[in-house]
Amino acid sequence: MTNKLSIFERYLTIWVFLCILAGIALGKIAPKIATTLNDFSIYQVSIPIAVCLFFMMYPIMVKIDFTQVLKSAKTPKPVILTLFINWLIKPFSMFVIAYFFLGYLFKDYLLGTEILASGTEVELWRSYIAGAILLGIAPCTAMVLMWGHLAKGNAGLTLVMVAINALIMLLLYGPLGSLLLDVNSMPVPWQTMLFSVSIYVALPLIAGYLSRKWILKYKGLKWFNEKFLHWLTPVSIMALLLTLVLLFSFKGEVIINNPLTILWIAVPLFVQTIFIFAIGYFVFARWLKLSYHDAAPAAIIGASNHFEVAIASAVMLFGLSSGAALATVVGVLIEVPLMLMLVLVCKRTCNMFYECHLDYPQCKPKKY
Repeated sequence: MTNKLSIFERYLTIWVFLCILAGIALGKIAPKIATTLNDFSIYQVSIPIAVCLFFMMYPIMVKIDFTQVLKSAKTPKPVILTLFINWLIKPFSMFVIAYFFLGYLFKDYLLGTEILASGTEVELWRSYIAGAILLGIAPCTAMVLMWGHLAKGNAGLTLVMVAINALIMLLLYGPLGSLLLDVNSMPVPWQTMLFSVSIYVALPLIAGYLSRKWILKYKGLKWFNEKFLHWLTPVSIMALLLTLVLLFSFKGEVIINNPLTILWIAVPLFVQTIFIFAIGYFVFARWLKLSYHDAAPAAIIGASNHFEVAIASAVMLFGLSSGAALATVVGVLIEVPLMLMLVLVCKRTCNMFYECHLDYPQCKPKKY
């Protein structure tokens, strides 16, 4: 079976930018529609986006051979790598990079103060740094399944890493946030974490497992591969694109009203993402002699962020109109195009690893 890109995947970057522009325009032109949809949420998790993400995740989950998940769970090196990057490097590198750019290099462009929800007055640049830190301590537990799928990574391993990261986040998110933000009692958005993981990961996982089992039993593997997956494959990409339209319609006016500020905030977030990906993919994955199909998702999961949790935390700690909340929105703005770029980097450099079977001329098995 070949892994040639569909028309959706081949021009995905173009579709993504068009959907981002459409979402921003919708939020500006018809803000009431965006506000009404955004208000339909539970524990600050948007239900319309949750529905879209379910249809984005289900086609990925149903393709997973769950016997491979058990095998992947017995492969410790990629799991150790992503845990090491996510919890021992990423939070602290984000702290340093954010302070260098926002607290030193761009500080003169970020003048002003704001009153936080607690009543405390702080300088704006400090608030932006706080938002960046919240992104740095929230590893992605949903969208990374899409990025790993597009990179042709090991889906079973990606699922295992997502599950472990979700559990670790429940334990370390609060302490790390309190340490890096210097907040004595940081409120942890437990409901947001649990509900988002349940909707984005657990529900499509259960649906995928049960439906795959039923289809293979009554229709057979040939019908599953040739008929069912052929119809289902575009659903995941279309759900991603609709998610982007909704997501950016909610934040369209904020983005339009703060163009330069968004640029200054985007720079350290961009640098952080590239740095984390580079050390995970080009340094540690090669040092550990991982196969391409393990190296790609292990590096990608470290580079991406759980923006719902970060946004919820910023709103709870600093207020809806705070600089920290704006910084987390910027994280959403740059993450999708940036992760698509990193997926392409993975595919174009797969010859650096062994056991690569992508349909590119340079993808030949490498011997360490």
